[in-house]
Amino acid sequence: MRYLIDKLSIENDLSQEELEVLLTNLTEEDRDYLIDKAYEVRKQYYGNTVFFRGLIEISNICKCDCFYCGIRASNKKANRYRLSKEEILECCYRGYSLGYRTFVFQGGEDSYFSDELLESIIKTLKGKYSDIAITLSLGERGEESFKRLYEAGADRYLLRHETVNEKLYKELHPNMSL
Repeated sequence: MRYLIDKLSIENDLSQEELEVLLTNLTEEDRDYLIDKAYEVRKQYYGNTVFFRGLIEISNICKCDCFYCGIRASNKKANRYRLSKEEILECCYRGYSLGYRTFVFQGGEDSYFSDELLESIIKTLKGKYSDIAITLSLGERGEESFKRLYEAGADRYLLRHETVNEKLYKELHPNMSL
């Protein structure tokens, strides 16, 4: 087991079979060794730095009906909410005062958050704080939308990649087209 853990630590890769052996045969001692190796790798690349990210759930309203998702459109038990521009800005102002320099806006595919509104929020924040990063995670959008948000000052866009299998995609997203 140590051979596999060392190989993973050095090469950052295991075959499917090696990974299955590792995951199904770990003893407590092996697990501790794996944790130690992971700590060494993390320290090598990141040192003792801790990165704080202010995750702001701006909406749980979503037009999609993905079967696995708790905020899917057909979930009648979800207590729906949507933050206003002012509430989002206030979260960021407060977070900045607490030392946060990266903010992540996350939510469902809520058409309320148009490119224009997001651009306004991003430009307001970037105008006030030149040392922040903004990541968006608001579902699938078009190429032009990504471009506009980037040009407004968004630094990153977190887009989930679920599958390349068209049949599985249609099963997961019965009301979406490719």
